[in-house]
Amino acid sequence: MTPANFQQLANFIWSVADLLRGPYRPPQYERVMLPLTVLRRFDAVLALTKDTVLKRYNTLKDKDPQLVDRVLNELAKDDDGNPLGFHNHSQLDFRKLKGDPDNIGRHLVDYINGFSENVRKILERFEFEKEIEKLEEANRLYQVVSQFTEIDLHPRHVDNITMGLVFEDLIRRFNEAANETAGDHFTPREVIRLMVNLLLEPDTKVLTQEGVIVTICDPACGTGGMLAESQNWIRAHNEHATVKVFGQDYNPRSYAVAASDLLIKGHRDSRIEYGNTLTNDQFPDMHFDYLLANPPFGVDWKGEKKEIERLPNFRGYNGKLPRINDGALLFLVHMIAKYQPWKSGNRDKPGSRIAIVFNGSPLFTGGAGSGESEIRRWIIEHDWLEAIVALPEQMFYNTGIGTFIWVLSNRKEQHRKGKIQLIDARERFTPMKRSLGNKRRYLDETAINEITQEHGELDESKVSKVFDNADFGYRRVTIQRPLRLHFQITEDAKERYLDSCPELIDAVLAVEEALGGESYDDWNTVWDEVQKIVKALPDDVEGWTKGAKGTAQKKLFRDVFTEVDPEAKPVIAKRSKSGDNPISSTLFPNQTLPEQTAEDLYTTLGLYTDGKNKHIQYEADPALKDVENISLKEDIISYVLREVRPYVADAWIDRTSLDEQDGGIGKVGYEINFNREFFHYQPPRALADIDGELEAVEHRIMNLLQEVTE
Repeated sequence: MTPANFQQLANFIWSVADLLRGPYRPPQYERVMLPLTVLRRFDAVLALTKDTVLKRYNTLKDKDPQLVDRVLNELAKDDDGNPLGFHNHSQLDFRKLKGDPDNIGRHLVDYINGFSENVRKILERFEFEKEIEKLEEANRLYQVVSQFTEIDLHPRHVDNITMGLVFEDLIRRFNEAANETAGDHFTPREVIRLMVNLLLEPDTKVLTQEGVIVTICDPACGTGGMLAESQNWIRAHNEHATVKVFGQDYNPRSYAVAASDLLIKGHRDSRIEYGNTLTNDQFPDMHFDYLLANPPFGVDWKGEKKEIERLPNFRGYNGKLPRINDGALLFLVHMIAKYQPWKSGNRDKPGSRIAIVFNGSPLFTGGAGSGESEIRRWIIEHDWLEAIVALPEQMFYNTGIGTFIWVLSNRKEQHRKGKIQLIDARERFTPMKRSLGNKRRYLDETAINEITQEHGELDESKVSKVFDNADFGYRRVTIQRPLRLHFQITEDAKERYLDSCPELIDAVLAVEEALGGESYDDWNTVWDEVQKIVKALPDDVEGWTKGAKGTAQKKLFRDVFTEVDPEAKPVIAKRSKSGDNPISSTLFPNQTLPEQTAEDLYTTLGLYTDGKNKHIQYEADPALKDVENISLKEDIISYVLREVRPYVADAWIDRTSLDEQDGGIGKVGYEINFNREFFHYQPPRALADIDGELEAVEHRIMNLLQEVTE
């Protein structure tokens, strides 16, 4: 059988699943069919040297199991005489299992236990013994095993490439049948094809060279679809290339499927490992040429938090980590840690490329200084982000939300350095005739090829735009406005104050006698007068208490007798000589300040003059506090004078919000907003057109009513 007609075999194996109807629902068929397919393939592959292995096992069975495995794994060989790397020392095979229907369950378990440790470790993750018991109870086990016995999966009939295609096809079908959970461990094949194209196409010249060796890793490999598709792409372009794939997954069944796929295809130099990628990296000292992944969307990392926070850094990243409710970006940090070092022209430092699928959250979640923003900043300021492709909604089996493919590299081509390409493919879908869970759309080959070409050529169009790295960075600057208070002594306010400070009754009466019950719009003048009145009280009349209590009395006095009034004059917080408050030359060391008048510069920074050679700083109103995100390409003074001051003339930049660690330019953040970059304004229709349509509808309704009444 050739790879071109593998579908016939896949269809036959799929048809055997009908025997499971009743004890199993269609989404559960894979629990039986996938491990049996693996077992039948292994049974056929091992048949050639089965007798040799059994004879040698009889002489070694009392020895150390690890020694037995090493010896027998070398004895078990394929048709070309190459060691398979696994064996089975049970006296049983599928033909003998079929010949004893009364003991089929017990014998099948014994047969599985006869495999070498590496295969048993995989089969344990299938938890197949539970299914054997269930099938026996339902009287279906013998029927299913008998059907599989009739399937010829010997390498002479089905080579490794074809068997890999059959297995991949079965995985796809079972995952699509279980569409409510398929997205947890299965990425639609057309999305994988696009990812692989974006990842590998730029390196076509290198990958088609004779003798090339390629390493590929998927740290969230699921059932191994991305690794398989990457191998297929390279094989289609260079059948002599050596491809080594490595994967890890935390889902036992997914791991078992992916690991079985490798053994079925005969990849001895490749590895699939089981474990939590974030806390138990199974490839700690390895680096790879290519990495790709579809990590879980929006899954929290609460279970890993304590262990990760105990580390001095996370995979070499020393910044703030993302919020606990979404750990997707942690997978990207992990993948970046697996970069091959890069040095131009050095074969030992070839660099790496990454493709990863995210939902929209990693693009813009978290403001400046948050973990998400800091990871984006780390990536973009290292110039690793090459492109992002926005996919259509309703592309995945278990979610209808929009998704994005990020492409990264530590060896960008020269014309891409300092640039990020955004490709909007959200409208390039083809509707499916029948939905699979939430998947109602797919990318056809034309769309995949167009997107690949746009990426390769760095096209500029309505759906493909190229930006500088700095276009996605901004400074988060706090904008303040002055507190404005009016003052008035009322009976209610006086009563409230004296309830808390009865000892100040004489002082309050003295202030009331001097100021009366009028309303004043300048708290500064009033407070100066109040201070003079209290200070002039006779020695036998209690005034402000010294220390913390006195401070509290003064604060309460203002709180009780004032109210915020937008028409009142600003409250002065501090006065000082102009020479005492120069604008430091180091305040904005990384920016060229605009040529503004000194007054504009000072007032924008909250320094006002009172006409007496003094600077005034107003007290900020916390209710009016706001923030502005200002592009890294623009100085903050010009921005505030243009975008803020014309609308709120009394606003100023809170200098305490300017982060000294970032050169006095405000807290830096990064976000990528596709909607903003690809928004197309659609002007509303003319009112006359809308009125005309409404009038036509009214006439039609009146005519219908007239027909009814007549």
